[in-house]
Amino acid sequence: MKNINNLYWMAALCLLFSCAKQKFNVQADGSQNQKQLQSSPVGDVVGKITVGYQGWFACIGDGSPINAWWHWAPNASQQPSNSNNGIKSWPDMREYTASYQTGFSNLGYGQQAKLFSSYNDQTIDIHFKWMEQNGIDAAALQRFNPNGWEGPIRDAITNKVKIAAEAHHRKFYIMYDVSGWTNMQSELKTDWTSKMSAYTASAAYAKQNGKPVVCIWGFGFDDNNHPWSAAVCLEVINWFKAKGCYVIGGVPAHWREENSDSRPNFLQAYKALNMISPWMVGRIGNINDSDNFYNNSNVPDQAYCNANGIDYQPCVLPGDLQERQRAHGDFMWHQFYNMIKAGCQGIYISMFDEYNEGNQIAKTAENVSMVPSGGNFLALNEDGINCSSDYYLRLTNDGGKMLKGQIPLTAVRPTEPVIGGVI
Repeated sequence: MKNINNLYWMAALCLLFSCAKQKFNVQADGSQNQKQLQSSPVGDVVGKITVGYQGWFACIGDGSPINAWWHWAPNASQQPSNSNNGIKSWPDMREYTASYQTGFSNLGYGQQAKLFSSYNDQTIDIHFKWMEQNGIDAAALQRFNPNGWEGPIRDAITNKVKIAAEAHHRKFYIMYDVSGWTNMQSELKTDWTSKMSAYTASAAYAKQNGKPVVCIWGFGFDDNNHPWSAAVCLEVINWFKAKGCYVIGGVPAHWREENSDSRPNFLQAYKALNMISPWMVGRIGNINDSDNFYNNSNVPDQAYCNANGIDYQPCVLPGDLQERQRAHGDFMWHQFYNMIKAGCQGIYISMFDEYNEGNQIAKTAENVSMVPSGGNFLALNEDGINCSSDYYLRLTNDGGKMLKGQIPLTAVRPTEPVIGGVI
């Protein structure tokens, strides 16, 4: 009987040890590291391409609540011009039915220099049409503090985005940018419960793991514009999770190391997120930068997320056109290649329509004939390679196909700058 009991306990101990081995890797030095946890299944953000969507342009005379040159000019009460310019890249305006006269000289081919307003229904509809045509799965609609003078137009834009996403079978979700939001902790919750949560009833609102997606951009950044403690940020994250949300964090590039652009002692807040999306604009500007970040940050970031059951959604950016970063698409493609090779769960494109900061993928002036004369705007052919205005949309389409396994992983950009041209 004693021998039988001994055998029973030995079998039980073996089973217990086997279960423990499934959860932990025992290292040679005796330390225990948790094995990779299962990442989320493909949903509306996992396995998908998401673009950051600002929708933050307005013009005097467009009927918007603010009636100003919002984000087009530093003095929003006056037309944008050479002396009042907030624009870095000039949009391709050929498809817009409504446009507004600026103070710039005519375009190189003689047309008047006009700009679009995001408040116009056709503007957002055409942007989502471009997303549909180019395999962009979701748009993260940026929402800054809505309690000031911008609030009414941001509310209006949200509804217009919903309508366009539904019409073009795209997904969207709210991405709160908390930069400079003094009373963020309480007002964010009020805004969600009183206004934004209603949008989750739309079939176009993004769901992941059966939960509505919400992103909070700005927790943990080590500057005066993002002053909250880790405890405050963790409380907000957990509040949204308790409301049944899948929470993405737009976090500093060095979040895992808690240094450089990240505040120290924030790791517990970062770990509470369902998905982590480190900000890369201003961190890389060429292919060598991308490779250095891949080796030193992206690969260990991905490993950390895998070990902690967090989905990883790195940024891919086209590059600042006016800083000549784009290398006719090679810079952006190399990021696609690196992030997919690392095993990312999704990709965030920064940004779709950010003409005022030069990081847009939406249709952009192809050459000097499509920008105001004497305005010093670089066009997509700035390095001598002709590119169609939709080139970065098409490049994003191919990057999405590679993420989804529809084309092989390749370091060589398969997208031609001009259809019918050469790679």
